[in-house]
Amino acid sequence: MYQAQWQQNGLGPAPARATVSLDGQRVQVTRAFWSYWYLAAERQAMFMKRVVGAPAPWTADPVLRAHRFTNAYRASDRVSQALLQDVIYSGSYECRDTILRVLLFKIFNRTETWQHLVDNVGQPTAATFDRAAYAAALDHQFNAGGHLYAGAYIMPAPQFGHERKHANHMALLEQILADGTIDAIADARSLQALYRELLAVPSFGTFLAYQYAVDLNYSHHFEFDEMEFVVAGPGALRGIEKCFADTRGLGPAGIIRAMANAAEVYLADSPVEFRDLWGRPLQLIDCQNLFCEVDKYARVAHRELDIGGPQRIKQTFQPDERPLRLGYPPKWGLPCRADAPVECGPHLEAARIDRL
Repeated sequence: MYQAQWQQNGLGPAPARATVSLDGQRVQVTRAFWSYWYLAAERQAMFMKRVVGAPAPWTADPVLRAHRFTNAYRASDRVSQALLQDVIYSGSYECRDTILRVLLFKIFNRTETWQHLVDNVGQPTAATFDRAAYAAALDHQFNAGGHLYAGAYIMPAPQFGHERKHANHMALLEQILADGTIDAIADARSLQALYRELLAVPSFGTFLAYQYAVDLNYSHHFEFDEMEFVVAGPGALRGIEKCFADTRGLGPAGIIRAMANAAEVYLADSPVEFRDLWGRPLQLIDCQNLFCEVDKYARVAHRELDIGGPQRIKQTFQPDERPLRLGYPPKWGLPCRADAPVECGPHLEAARIDRL
C-alpha cells in the first residue's frame, strides 16, 4: 500500500509530496515522512543487533554510520538506562527520595556527574540532602576542568543569587524540598498533572517538565499511561515541519498521537523489519523523540527541506562494542528489569521471540 513511498532509502525515489491517511485524516507529507518510519525501523534494528552481540557496523546507512542518533525507544538510550538502573531502581526509595534523585540526575543529565556526587557526598535522599555539600562537590569537579552538564538539553539556570549555575540548581532543589513542591509532585494523579507540577518549578519550562514527568513515571511510585499525554519539544517541532507540507489543522500533539496510532500500519510496510521492544509498541514519548531524530536525519538526507535552524548534525558516531546491560521498569513486563539488569547476548533474542 505504501511501499512506493518507502523507496527513498537506496531503493528508489519517493515523491516530493504525497497525500496519505493518518489516523483518519488526509494530510500532505514530504519525503521526510517516509524517513521517519525508516529511521524508527532501522535505528531499532541497529539496537537489536547490539543486544544480541553482533559486531559493528550495525547499519549500511551512511548517515546513521557517521552521526549519533538516539534509539527508537527512549528508555533504551544510555542515559535513560543509567537513570533506571543507578538512580531509580538501585535501592528501595520512598517517593520523595525518588523525585529528588531523578531531578538531581536529570538536571545534569550526565552519568559522570551523578557518580561524582554519589562518591563524594553519598546516595541522595530527601532527608539527607545538603545543598552546600553538593554545591561544594560540584565546585571541585568544575574547578578540576570536569564537565557537569550534558549537551542533550539546554539547561536554563534558576536565579538564586549564586555565581555558578550548578550552585543555583542545588538551591532550586533545596527550595523544592522546603516549600512543599516535592509533595505536590508526589500527589499528582495523572501524567499531565505531574507535568503541570513540574512546569511550575522555576526554569524548567514545557519541554523539560514533560521529559522529567516521563522520567519520574518510570518509577513504581507513578503508574500513568505514557499514551496519555505528550508535549513536542523544539526538535520535534522542526521534525514535524519537515515531514508535513500540510497537517490539515492537526497540532503538534495531535500529529504525534496520530503517528503513534498509525505506527503499526506504516511500519508493517517498511523495507526494514521493525523489531519492537519485546512486544512493547512505540509510545508517545518515543514518537516525539523520533521527530527530533528525523529533523537531524533530514539535514543530510533531505537538504531541500530547509526550514531554518541547525544545518548539520553535530555529534559523530563512534561504535561502542562493549556488551549492553539493560533494565526497564519492572511494570512493563519486559525480560530486562531495571531492578535486576541483564547482560545482553543471544539469550535475549530467544526471550524476544518467546514474547511474540
